[in-house]
Order: sequence, then C-alpha cells, then structure tokens
Amino acid sequence: MKNTIIELAQDLIRHPSISPNDQGCQQLIAARLEKLGFTLEWLPFGDTLNLWAKHGTGSPVIAFAGHTDVVPVGDEKQWQYPPFGAEIIDGVLYGRGAADMKGSLAAMVVAAEEYVKANPNHQGTVALLITSDEEAAAKDGTVRVVETLMTRGENIHYCVVGEPSSSVQLGDVIKNGRRGSITANLHIQGIQGHVAYPHLADNPVHKSLAFLQELTTYQWDQGNEFFPPTSLQIANIQAGTGSNNVIPGELYVQFNLRYCTEVSDEIIKNTVAAMLQKHGLKHRIEWNLSGKPFLTAQGKLLESLQQAIEQVTQITPRLDTGGGTSDARFIALMGTEVVEFGPLNKTIHKVDECVAVEDLAQCGEVYLQVLQRILENY
Repeated sequence: MKNTIIELAQDLIRHPSISPNDQGCQQLIAARLEKLGFTLEWLPFGDTLNLWAKHGTGSPVIAFAGHTDVVPVGDEKQWQYPPFGAEIIDGVLYGRGAADMKGSLAAMVVAAEEYVKANPNHQGTVALLITSDEEAAAKDGTVRVVETLMTRGENIHYCVVGEPSSSVQLGDVIKNGRRGSITANLHIQGIQGHVAYPHLADNPVHKSLAFLQELTTYQWDQGNEFFPPTSLQIANIQAGTGSNNVIPGELYVQFNLRYCTEVSDEIIKNTVAAMLQKHGLKHRIEWNLSGKPFLTAQGKLLESLQQAIEQVTQITPRLDTGGGTSDARFIALMGTEVVEFGPLNKTIHKVDECVAVEDLAQCGEVYLQVLQRILENY
C-alpha cells in the first residue's frame, strides 16, 4: 500500500496543475477507480473539472474529498528540487502539492481502492469528491458539486477532507471546524478639491476616522470553547491621486472578518451598516461571503478517526478550528459530519514544499481504518 500511494503521489505531482487547470490528474485517478467498479460522474463547471466517484449503494455514504489543483511555484530558481519533479530525497517527497494536497489525495484514493478490493460487496457507499478549484476562486468546484447533490437529494453522511492538518507530527491535529470568512469592499464618498480650499471639498479620510476607530475596536463576541473571538482586519486602504495638493474624493477600505459561531454574516452586515449610518457616511459597500463557520461535534466520524490515528501513530490528536478556509465549509452545508485530516502543513505554499514518505503511508492506513470502522460497524 505504501509504494502504491507514493507512486500515485509522484504521478500527480508531475502534472503541473496550477489552479484551476487539472492537467489530467483526475483522469489518472478516474482510470484507476473505474477498473474497480466505481461509478464515475464528471461535473465540469466553467474552467473547473470535478469528479464524483462512488462504489456501492445506500447508507452510509462516506466520502473522501480533495483537490488536484496547486498554487503557482513562483521563481523556480528558488527551488532546491524541481517543483514538478516529485523527487524523493532521504525519505522526503518534494514538489508543489506534495503536502497540499496531492500526497493525501493519493493516500485517500489508494485507501478506497484497498477497501473495495477487500470488500467488493461492502455496506453503504464509498465516494470520492475531487475538484481542481480549491486554491483559486473556489466558485466552480466543491461548492457546485454540493449544490448539484443537494438538488438531487443525494447526501454525504461522513466526509474526510485530506487537507494538511498536522502541525508538528502526523496525527497531532484534526480540524473539526473552521471560522467563517467575509470580506467587505467599502467605498466612502467625499468631494475632491484643492487642499488650499478645504471649504470647497469634503475629505472622506478625515470624516471616516471615527468610524474606522469604532470598526477596528468593536468587540464582536467572546468566542466559545471551540472558536476564538471574531477578528476583523483591514487588508487594504486607499485614497488620493498621489498629489500632495488634492483632497481625495473617495476612500476605499477593504476589511475581512474571520468569525465564529457566536455571530452570523447577517449580524456582521447589519452592525457595519448601523455604524456607517451613525457616522453619517455616504458610501457603497459590497460583501463577499467566502464561507460560513461550521463545527462537527463528537460523533461516529470523529470517534473513528481519532481511534484510527491513535492506533496508527500512537498519538492522541487534538481538535482544532483555527487556520483559513477549506472546501469542508461547503460540504458542511449538507449537514455532513466533516473533518480535515492530513500531513504536516509547515511547507504548504512554500518553496521546496515536501512531505515525509512515511507520513503519507500512515495517512493511507488511517483513511483505510476509518472506512473499516464506519462501514463495518454501522
């Protein structure tokens, strides 16, 4: 199983699938699954390729979810090893996507293959949801597949997303939730003019200072036992023409909130609107909701995954909801028990991204045990 995982991971890494271009990765996986009797459904949306593969029928439906796309490599001269060479040096596999997440994707595919080979008439459904749009806009990938499945009345009961969740050593962290993310693009209007004639202008920077002070110091919540308090950060701010004698006519402020389950996107929008009205600011604002917060409570999936990790790694994992967003936020909309578990995240999106070969082998063992524990004890 170990060699099969590593060989597949290398094959995937050698396909330069910069998001959202799949570059043949999913066809490579599909050909393997089809030989074992998986039913394949291609769900392309826009320039994104998605694969929904299933083996078996009925409940429970347990899925592995992952993405074939990777972020750009940047200056290849900075890489010690070729970013798409998939070289193994001293037990470490190097390449873009090795950790995020072609390595764990290979482990999930092989785990599903091994389970089906050993249990061709298994109970329930083993599924894989694979996209090429996780690292880019995330508009035509998993979210569109989930919408399609929900429209058809299909459900996923349990799902493991192979994102690199581990921190210091494999198995030390399971992500059982994520904060929500919402971004505002705020344009505050003023009147442009000459700095020597301020009475003929209206400086939007000056009149926004009290609002910005309130916005950046507002206490949204106290967090809870699963999430830290909601955080707001200004990401970009811009005004003026570049000249020292022109009062700007508009102030642009972009800010993002990573919010917990104590508030909602509607509460955030309404609170900001009330602040703007309070300070009398003429404005326009556009909101972009990247994902709502979700939390998977202790249940069959977490129990099975925790037990599998402990048996394979001799480590007791801790539950965590920190970090950015992932496609798990879309799968959670189905009411699915969804968690993230994968290799170390310390080199993701970096030069010389890498993963330990042994870690990928153990990931495969964990994924296989999760299938066994859930499907054979349902």
